[in-house]
Amino acid sequence: MNWCILIPLIVGLLSAIFGYLIGKISGGASPQTESTNTDIFKNRIAKLEADLEACKASKLTSKKPAGKPSGAGNAGADSSMMTSNFVSPQASVDSPLPSSSSAVAFDAVAAKAAMGKAVKDNDLKVVEGIGPKIAELFHSHNIKTWYDLSQCTVEKCTEILRAGGKRFEIHKPFTWPKQAKLAHEGQWQKLKEWQDVLDKGQ
Repeated sequence: MNWCILIPLIVGLLSAIFGYLIGKISGGASPQTESTNTDIFKNRIAKLEADLEACKASKLTSKKPAGKPSGAGNAGADSSMMTSNFVSPQASVDSPLPSSSSAVAFDAVAAKAAMGKAVKDNDLKVVEGIGPKIAELFHSHNIKTWYDLSQCTVEKCTEILRAGGKRFEIHKPFTWPKQAKLAHEGQWQKLKEWQDVLDKGQ
């Protein structure tokens, strides 16, 4: 037996085993896990930005009560108004939007002017991130109008996408119910401005 050949082979084999074990122990997250984590954080950031925009818009449109002087007398009212208008991001994701009495009759001209293209009444494809196949999938689950979609939770949207198979699971419906609510209420300009900052509905 030639020890000059055997000893380097044994040392090389042991080095490979130890290197593999050390790499396995200290390797950390896989690229797929890191990619998933990055997507989650991007979605959260986009959702928080959208919530911030909605909060700013509601603050701008709210009117001060007439007959009250500005200053200390209004501090409590302003504080309570801000508190009542604030919805935590988690709550907006987990719970369906309340039914809205502010829905207006569909105005195709106003919708086209704001969106820059013809819009059909209750066309789910007006929501950023929804294409013809996803719209079909939602129709098959009895979500056929903007109002229906606005009443869905994000979890319900995700379940419907999963039910459609692997090709639908990659879609992120975090903003779909809120977009549908704006469409249902005829707030086309606000919807268009929001969609300009969204990435495929996220």
